[in-house]
Amino acid sequence: MTNWRPDLEDQSGPRYLAIAEALARDVAQGRLAPGDRLPTHRDLAWHLGVTVGTVTRAYGEAERRGLIAGEVGRGTFVREQLPSAPPTFQDLGSEDGLIDLSYNFPALATDHALFREELEGMARDPELNRHLGYLLGPGRDSHRAAAADWLKRAGLDARPEEIVVTCGAQHAMFLAAAALTRPGEVILTEALTYYGIKSIAEALERQLYGVALDDQGLVPDSLEAAIRSSGARVLYCIPTLQNPTTTVLPEARRRQIVEICRRHDVMIIEDDIYSFLLEEPATPLTALAPERSFYATSLSKCVAPGLRIGLLRAPLAFHEGIATALRASTLMPSGFMAELAARLIRSGKAEQAAEAKCQEAQARQSLARTVLPSGQLVTHPRCFHAWLTLPRPWRHEDFAAEARRRGVMVGSARVFAVGRQPVPHAVRLCLHAASSRRQLRSGLEILTGILRESPAEVPALV
Repeated sequence: MTNWRPDLEDQSGPRYLAIAEALARDVAQGRLAPGDRLPTHRDLAWHLGVTVGTVTRAYGEAERRGLIAGEVGRGTFVREQLPSAPPTFQDLGSEDGLIDLSYNFPALATDHALFREELEGMARDPELNRHLGYLLGPGRDSHRAAAADWLKRAGLDARPEEIVVTCGAQHAMFLAAAALTRPGEVILTEALTYYGIKSIAEALERQLYGVALDDQGLVPDSLEAAIRSSGARVLYCIPTLQNPTTTVLPEARRRQIVEICRRHDVMIIEDDIYSFLLEEPATPLTALAPERSFYATSLSKCVAPGLRIGLLRAPLAFHEGIATALRASTLMPSGFMAELAARLIRSGKAEQAAEAKCQEAQARQSLARTVLPSGQLVTHPRCFHAWLTLPRPWRHEDFAAEARRRGVMVGSARVFAVGRQPVPHAVRLCLHAASSRRQLRSGLEILTGILRESPAEVPALV
């Protein structure tokens, strides 16, 4: 336990807010590190001369801000903090030697030649000014038709009029959540989930409720129990190459999930950003239940993040709500980028870019399986990331902190956890964030070395 004592001098306003602000300041300035255990409510209250209830409110406020988390029977700990913005490709492997495996970037920049021809064609297009103007509504007919063709490769037969062009998949998820729920309502997610949905829930003032996972993905019985206990009417999930655990939901279980959602009238937000990596597409939940499914994907991972073009397929009955959220959030996606994306799809160049990334995924996964202990690694041969389970007595916060100290950034399981359920001791490794396979090998070898040690053997930081 740390001997943390907040400095409350010159602090006005309620004491609980002053304590929460002091905690936030000390985390930001490095006085408190991820994994540090905070004083008990009673000890801190005695030291500060306040009531235990005041400290409880302060810790509650800090937990709401994502600064700390409580674990039953163990205490309250400082959470790993995500940077306010991901590093750029130029930042990866920078002069300080940091190897960042914490962000799920695509490994390869798309071949410039694939873009050059289409950009030159756009420059000669007499309708160039049209592409540079406002793009109001769900997108131009030609863009939505190209998008429908692209979705066929994921096993989804969508009509162009069902598709809304968005500013990436995160934006598509935001629009779906805004159209389907109201402030204070509950969205079901996997118990470990992509942290982007956590940001969306916070921005929209929605509550998340975690549903249990196993080695095949979302557990149907747990989903049904969660629907009954939470009263939720929306499920967000990642059936294919789940983030962070890499599972692919089996066909039979997909049908079970859909049947449960139909029986309880639950809508589905399906995040299918990684399905392009599979050799044979898994059946999207949306293909099984189009009347209640919102399907979100983008060209960021498979072509290029800089396009910022996403696709949201949704039942037509909900398009008015989506349009309202679109106007309120970004007004419109880039018409220029939407046109470029459509041309890349029609010419086959988007397919070429995606295939190159699939090949690199296989190579990096093979490297990870060679370097890391097989008993700790949970992954898929064509996935961008891997899930590294930690041997006792390593804890996720301690391992992430020690890896960072040795120059490797990883994603602690805490970042992906929803609610107060026990957090597994594991970390996510983004194999494609490293700038090269050589850099990836270096980072994985460092992690392997840490796994061979015990936390007691790691020298204390002074």
